[in-house]
Amino acid sequence: MATAELNGAAIVDEASFHAECKRAFGFPDSYQATMDAFVDCLSYLRDEDGMSTFRLGDDEVLEIVVKDSGALRERAPDILEEMAFCIIGINERYEDYGEKPALELVLG
Repeated sequence: MATAELNGAAIVDEASFHAECKRAFGFPDSYQATMDAFVDCLSYLRDEDGMSTFRLGDDEVLEIVVKDSGALRERAPDILEEMAFCIIGINERYEDYGEKPALELVLG
């Protein structure tokens, strides 16, 4: 299983969330640092679109591990909640296209 690790202790606001995501997922320099861009970049992990350094096989799942999630939950609970909401939506998008969900959120 492919794994991307986010450092929850480094995320204190929306800007640091997107900087951490860009690093962890290998988003391109053109990444716009918005939740819409986050969703777009993670919606095509099984395609060769170059929006992430991850390329998943048909049945593969990307495990998103948030280390120090307690620190993130304490300082920026809205960001953690919005990220989880977006991951659910992205997985629903994969299912709408007849594919297996591609993301699993793990809080550590």
